[in-house]
Amino acid sequence: MKETDIRKYAKLMEELGLTGLEIAEENAKIRLERGVTAAVSASVPAENLSAAKEAAPGESNGCSSVKSPMVGVFYAAPAEDAAPYVSVGDRVKKGQTLCIVEAMKLLNEISAEEDGVIEEICVTNGQVVEYGTELFRIAREER
Repeated sequence: MKETDIRKYAKLMEELGLTGLEIAEENAKIRLERGVTAAVSASVPAENLSAAKEAAPGESNGCSSVKSPMVGVFYAAPAEDAAPYVSVGDRVKKGQTLCIVEAMKLLNEISAEEDGVIEEICVTNGQVVEYGTELFRIAREER
């Protein structure tokens, strides 16, 4: 494999926000990694694409945390010129789309696990997120 090819793949990694890339060509195999403290290698089943309801610092005050189920790029809206899916103060219903996380050119919708009110949006549009990055805090609605 030529140095120019390796540089091309490194630039592609940077453009896509990837932390690792493995390429196999004919008799050569190369793995590139950048800024990685712990290797994460897993495919995310479709049923795990909805946001996980996990304990978080806001959990004790009636908030639940919506975390990224994968490494990717966070998008607040379905298109660049479209309105965001949700804003702070919006009421959301279980199953409602909150955002998109793009991973490997696949757009994965992240949905609410329960009814509530968006208390905080923890990341910015276009930000690269890691597995487990807190995306939203949702205040639970009293029943």
